[in-house]
Amino acid sequence: MELRASDERPVLVTENGDIDPDTLPLDPALTEDLNEWARVATAVSRAADPTAAPVVSRRGRQLALRLADATTTPITYVDPLTGEASVVNPTSPLLVADAEPEQTPDPTEPTEPTPWGTGLLVAAFAFTLVVFAIGTLAATLNENSPLLAIGANVVVTGGLLPSVWLARGVPIWRWVAFGVGAGIAAGWVALPFVIFS
Repeated sequence: MELRASDERPVLVTENGDIDPDTLPLDPALTEDLNEWARVATAVSRAADPTAAPVVSRRGRQLALRLADATTTPITYVDPLTGEASVVNPTSPLLVADAEPEQTPDPTEPTEPTPWGTGLLVAAFAFTLVVFAIGTLAATLNENSPLLAIGANVVVTGGLLPSVWLARGVPIWRWVAFGVGAGIAAGWVALPFVIFS
């Protein structure tokens, strides 16, 4: 069977003719997803939007895999934007005897070591920079009003925390995020000393 998108409808092409997926005993969610994909694929092909094409193609392959699993037969996915055809086999090895075994990572493979020295140096630099900036800002604004110093700390914290939160899992930027987060905390600890000195 071939999965195609034609006139905003998904079509399964077989030797005996075209089949509408709505007529097959499929999960209603899969049928709905196929219909939505076909509408989007048609709209993208009309608009000739090159940025959306990879998303539509990836979604079509995902749906072809779900369809292959549901029908327990290989599906030939025909990309509606490029016309490229690829065969998608069901994922269950019990369903397809000639399916290639899934590649699992070797647990004995060494992973890249964590750069503690360099990372802590970067974190210390970010910490020093943030503590100096927050402390200087608080001390300068404290000359006019202690409320300005507190308000500045609130604004700086509110501005930096979303970026720190997003960067915490990125391999290199996590060190900067750690230093900035620690610097913000130290700035809040130092604020009473700045205000009451």
